[in-house]
Amino acid sequence: MPADRAALGGFLRARRDRLSPAQAGIRPFPGPRRVPGLRREELAVLAGLSPDYYSRLEQGRQANISDGVLAALSRALRLDDVEQAHLRDLAAPTARRRSGGSAAGQRADPGLLRLMAALDHLPVVLLGSRADVLARNALLTAVLGHPLPPGASFLRYLFQDPVARERIVNWSDFASASVAGLRREAGRHPEDRQLRELIDELRATDPDVARWWDDHAVRDYASVPKRIQHPTAGPLSFDVEIVGAPYELDQHLVVYTTQPDSPTANVLPLLASWSANVTTPPHDRQ
Repeated sequence: MPADRAALGGFLRARRDRLSPAQAGIRPFPGPRRVPGLRREELAVLAGLSPDYYSRLEQGRQANISDGVLAALSRALRLDDVEQAHLRDLAAPTARRRSGGSAAGQRADPGLLRLMAALDHLPVVLLGSRADVLARNALLTAVLGHPLPPGASFLRYLFQDPVARERIVNWSDFASASVAGLRREAGRHPEDRQLRELIDELRATDPDVARWWDDHAVRDYASVPKRIQHPTAGPLSFDVEIVGAPYELDQHLVVYTTQPDSPTANVLPLLASWSANVTTPPHDRQ
C-alpha cells in the first residue's frame, strides 16, 4: 500500500474511533461493539457511502476520491478546518512534486528577517521546512539555553536535548502540539524524504513522539503558551505567536510575546544585556 494511502486509512480510523454514535447523532447499530467509536458501517451511512466503498478507503484500495466524498466524510467525522485540509492532502493523487532539499538550501524570507530584527527585544526564531532553524536572535538563545544555530533542527532540540524538558515547564503541551504540526507538514509534503527520516528518527528514539504520532492528531504549527523555568531569571511566561509569509508557506516566524509590565517583560531587558555580553557570530543572528 502506498505510504500516503496508508496514512489516509490511519487518519480515517483514528477520527472514526474518537466519535461515538451519540456524538454523531445516530442510534448505534445492533450487536456487540468491538471499537470505541463508530463502526465502519455506521460512518458509511452517515457519509452517504456504501460500506464496501468506505472499507476500500480505509484499506487504501481506492485510488481516486472525489471532492464530494471528502466533504461528506468531513461532515460525518466532524473535522475542523485543519483536519479537513489534512484529509484533502492525504487523498490527493500520489504523483506529487518532490519537496525541497536541506536546510542549507532554504532561503530565509527577507520580510520575516526584517520583522525579526524589529522584534529584537523579544525572543524570536525563524523556522523553515521540517522546523529547521533559518535564523534566531540572541535573546531566544538566552531564554532556551541552547545555541540553535541556523541549520539546526528545532524538533531535535525539543525532543533530544534534556535541557528542553527541564526548562519548558509545560513541555508536553508544547511538544504534543509540535508533533501534530509535524503530521500536518508530512501530509502536505509526502515526498519529502528528509522529513520522513526525521519523523522515523523521533518516533524511534522518543516514546512520547511515538504515542502522539499514533494518535493521528493534526494541526498547523500554532500559537501555544510556553512556560520557562530559567536558572537565573526564574519563571518566564510567554504567549508564542506564529507569523507566516504569503509566498513562503513553509516558513514561520515564532515570536515569544509577553504581557505588558509582567514579571517576564520586566526581566527580558536584563536577559538581553547578559546575552549582549556573549560574542555571537553575525551569521548566527541572521
